[in-house]
Amino acid sequence: MDPSNQKHFTVVDYVIFGLLLAASMAIGLYHAFSGGRQRTTQEFLMADRSMGCLPVSLSLIASFQSAVAIIGVPAEIYTHGTQYWFIGCAYVLGLLIPAHVFIPVLYRLRLSSAYQYLELRFSKAVRICGTLTFIFQTVIYMGVCVYTPAFALNAVTGFELWGAVLATGLVCTLYTAMGGLKAVIWTDVFQTVVMFAGQLAVIVVGVLQSGGVSEVWRKVWEGNRISGLDLNPDPTERHTFWTLGVGGIFLMLSLYGVNQSQVQRYLSARTEKEAVRSCYMVFPSLQLALSLSCVMGLVMFARYCGEDHTDKLGPSSHDAMVLYFVMDMLQGLPGLPGLFVACLFSAALSTISSSFNSLATVTMEDLIKPHFPAMTEAKATLLSKALAMFYGLLCLAMAYVTHLMGESVLQVALKIFGMVGGPVLGLFCLGMFFPSANSTGAVAGLGAGLALSFWVGIGSIVTRSSGTRPLSPTCRAILLSDNTTTAMQTALSNVTLSRPSGLKRFYSLSYMWYSAFSCFSVILTGLIISFITGPLKEEDVTPGTTYALFGKLFRFLPEHIKKQLCCVTPTEQTASLQQIQLPPHKEGNGLVPQYEDGQSPVETDAFLPETNTPSVEFETALLQLSGRTCHEEMPH
Repeated sequence: MDPSNQKHFTVVDYVIFGLLLAASMAIGLYHAFSGGRQRTTQEFLMADRSMGCLPVSLSLIASFQSAVAIIGVPAEIYTHGTQYWFIGCAYVLGLLIPAHVFIPVLYRLRLSSAYQYLELRFSKAVRICGTLTFIFQTVIYMGVCVYTPAFALNAVTGFELWGAVLATGLVCTLYTAMGGLKAVIWTDVFQTVVMFAGQLAVIVVGVLQSGGVSEVWRKVWEGNRISGLDLNPDPTERHTFWTLGVGGIFLMLSLYGVNQSQVQRYLSARTEKEAVRSCYMVFPSLQLALSLSCVMGLVMFARYCGEDHTDKLGPSSHDAMVLYFVMDMLQGLPGLPGLFVACLFSAALSTISSSFNSLATVTMEDLIKPHFPAMTEAKATLLSKALAMFYGLLCLAMAYVTHLMGESVLQVALKIFGMVGGPVLGLFCLGMFFPSANSTGAVAGLGAGLALSFWVGIGSIVTRSSGTRPLSPTCRAILLSDNTTTAMQTALSNVTLSRPSGLKRFYSLSYMWYSAFSCFSVILTGLIISFITGPLKEEDVTPGTTYALFGKLFRFLPEHIKKQLCCVTPTEQTASLQQIQLPPHKEGNGLVPQYEDGQSPVETDAFLPETNTPSVEFETALLQLSGRTCHEEMPH
């Protein structure tokens, strides 16, 4: 960017930005030296399973609402209009399904890592595959999250790029490694407040300086930035109601249903009810965050319509445009530019701290502890902290390669979630909803899903598919004459004739469908391979690891047909207690489930056998699974 066009921080701005980093560090230090002082892995990794629904819900928001969203969504609206806003429709089922399906199953199993479920349901090999896939996805995404705000700040203000990357990464690494999950959750609460305050301040000042609400609306309407309901069923269209509202559901499920960063927060709640309640509380906050980002993009368009800033901002100009707009709007108001940059870096800190803690958890629980069962608690805790520190440094290294990606940060982030998160979602769905699926089918399905999603994703990057041209930057819609209309129709017909075909059309699949496409690939492949290699029998499935989804959907079918279709929960389980591998149960340390309504898992729909007389073995296994009747130590 031309230095003459750069905006600059005042002393007050630097102070506010510094206070954000200092406050985050202070929260980490407080939790490092208070309570149990993070001396056990349960406290460091799971917050002693003692968190309430309010901090958990705010932490869930902060983990999702990264700097990528705060920069990427306004840039998307500014460039392409409000069609992206329809992703809010996906939030409904994207949060209801985790609340009523995934959370009950995972919470009652008393897990620390979501991927422990895969070993209970399938085998240790499937668990390791799921863990490695999550680590790969998260490490790449962390690089995007750290690099995005630092790059935008550098492009607009000249602030040292790698100085901002190091400040963000090191502060986040230190408070995560010292304070554990409690520090991560409570800094998320603080940072969520800062995020909303920063966005709101920019919108209010931007509307005032653009001439008021009516003037902003006039400009965005005449500039064709208000998108209607696009019901085009073509899956290669980048953004339509179907790609965002339906494809977005699978994206949300991969994030809020099976992603360790979110699942770990559910599992840290005091009770299952509070975990479910926290998921419900996320919905209005996510809608508010989406609305603020979209309105900010509209205000930005109203301020700059008709102006081309490509030469000023250089590469990735649309992403850097958000910071340019903020610094331009707030330049004469000392402290407010610093507040928004603090908002931006708060989003980055909250996301990457969640990732550090989650990565340390799955590495410890899935890859290290099973091979060193005799490791002392003190050594395990120290190693967990070292792992959090290691992943923090690895995140800084990933930031150096992120700038090689040539697309918008929002699209890059969602592609990562779709290409890697979608197959993991398919793996969990295969295990929960299809009792006949076996371990061989699960591994084959995951491999096929990853291969197909990477084939499409890398193909789209190489051919630069799944993109659309930005709308005209002018504030006034162009009125077409008859001759112009004829010329446009001819041009459109030429475009139609030159639409990609064959593999290029396959690569043009909208990135919002990646999660659904890869999820169904895993399920279909897994079922086929399971059928070929010998499906599991009902009595071979570990109690509590399946959910009778199809039994609920097809209640009208006769029992014998539902049984043939695997639509029922196993009615008789011969699995012994040794088959149920659970974390140790200890009285008084938060590991024993608490049911506020006095209900045991046997009495709930998720695991209720489709019979009036469940076997004694099955009932006993479920009670053992819930921890309500067994207080002695059990092997991990």
